[in-house]
Amino acid sequence: MKVVKFIMKMTLRWFGSKHDSVTLKQIRQIPGCVGVITTLYDTKPGEVWSPEAIKAMKKEIEADGLELSGIESVNIHDDIKIGLPTKDQYIQNYIETLENLGKEGIDLVCYNFMPVFDWTRSDLAKVRPDGATVLSYDQELVDKIDPTKMFDQMESSSNGFALPGWEPERLARVKELFEMYEDVNEEKLFENLVYFLKAIMPTCEKYRIKMAIHQDDPAWPVFGLPRIINTKENIQRLLEAVPEVNNGLTLCTGSLGSNPDNDIPDMIRSFKGRIHFGHVRNLIHLGPGKFDEAAHLSTDGSLDMYEIMKAFHEIGMEGPIRPDHGRAIWDEVSMPGYGLYDRALGATYLNGIWEALEKTS
Repeated sequence: MKVVKFIMKMTLRWFGSKHDSVTLKQIRQIPGCVGVITTLYDTKPGEVWSPEAIKAMKKEIEADGLELSGIESVNIHDDIKIGLPTKDQYIQNYIETLENLGKEGIDLVCYNFMPVFDWTRSDLAKVRPDGATVLSYDQELVDKIDPTKMFDQMESSSNGFALPGWEPERLARVKELFEMYEDVNEEKLFENLVYFLKAIMPTCEKYRIKMAIHQDDPAWPVFGLPRIINTKENIQRLLEAVPEVNNGLTLCTGSLGSNPDNDIPDMIRSFKGRIHFGHVRNLIHLGPGKFDEAAHLSTDGSLDMYEIMKAFHEIGMEGPIRPDHGRAIWDEVSMPGYGLYDRALGATYLNGIWEALEKTS
């Protein structure tokens, strides 16, 4: 059998045996999937990850024949994003966590710098004509939602799973957090991000840890909160402000693709050498501020997966890539966007494109 050289690593996100409906055994059976992207899901932003917990997490994954390809995420405490006097203590805690990860050879951390809410959707199970359900966003619907009740709405549609980025203990303080962010505009948020990155870069360089910031999802302000990692220009500004190669990107095609003005293949080529991780998914634009997530197949949505994977191939992508959110299909009950079936289809489809690119390049 001829072996195809895969420069990039195909991975799947996994939330741990206590939180995920998908098992490591199932992930290993996806052709070409070599590792998982995971986190210590029971930790809170600002806490130091203990060496023992990190070792146990890594051991569990490797026991099933997979590698721990990266962390998503080590969440950043709001005091850092807001720029409160307590920020330095939380940055020191973050540095200690990075040291503990680095000592275990874990060299990739995906994170975001979005205020209050992580990714936002108006519907976690919009029914498609074929009966599959998808995550959906409609700005008109979001504008009618009381942001202090957003968590309750998301939780009621979560199939009983804890949603990543929607930790109940933090979002119980939504009203308080909105008040704390009241004076934080885009420029202030950017300054606080640069401050954080400059503080952690020496540790990242020592342990060769690649910090990979995830783009804002969707790529525009929500509930009046600032968004700063959402366009080519804004991303370039951050990479220039902190020029170390360890300061890089998680290039998320779905987050960037929510704004049809973002030319994703061009951005991939432009940020060569600074893309440490790839989230690849498709969506369909339905109008301004309105989109549905879609199957990874290009013709199912508005994004050209071939051109996106071609751009990754041209830059010699060596970091992990994972199929991002999937549809809920074949009656699977799982965390919205994170079932096994459609993400396994997505991983195989993306690997197929990569194999074709390898053989024709």
